[in-house]
Amino acid sequence: MAELTTSGNSGKKGRRRPSTPRIDLTAMVDLAFLLITFFIMATTLAKPKAMELAKPVKEHPEPVPETRTMSVCLGKDNKVMWYVGMPEKPLTAPKLVDFSKTGLRAALITKNKELLKSSGKLIIVILKPSDHSVYSNFVTALDELNITGIQTYAVADITPKDVDMLKQQGAF
Repeated sequence: MAELTTSGNSGKKGRRRPSTPRIDLTAMVDLAFLLITFFIMATTLAKPKAMELAKPVKEHPEPVPETRTMSVCLGKDNKVMWYVGMPEKPLTAPKLVDFSKTGLRAALITKNKELLKSSGKLIIVILKPSDHSVYSNFVTALDELNITGIQTYAVADITPKDVDMLKQQGAF
């Protein structure tokens, strides 16, 4: 442990000088390095998590029927608008939801199951972030696509028609 030693004129007569204490901290330094070494060896470093994105192989993709495409538009205040079909003439009315389990996740699962049951094919999701959405909403939407098992999706620029629909829903 630490040792306190004082040096002074203990055996001499006359005026005494004030003694300066000296603390030996060698053992404390050894203990500190042992603790640092222990914590470095005992902790696990966080492994980076990355989502793999696949790029299309074909130069000229095959046309996809409107019934298989679901557009997901990210708006302001953590709101999401989705519809099936093309923006000029959606097959389903645009619906405004949030990022909860009963919001976007439920819509993705329901539409994917409906399409799989009717045509035997999986849904294709087009993710369209708006100027008023935040980056965390984009990441959350990608997480929802991953959680629900959507295998085919694309990130596209939002169209003026999508912006108009977002304005009508009050999410732009």
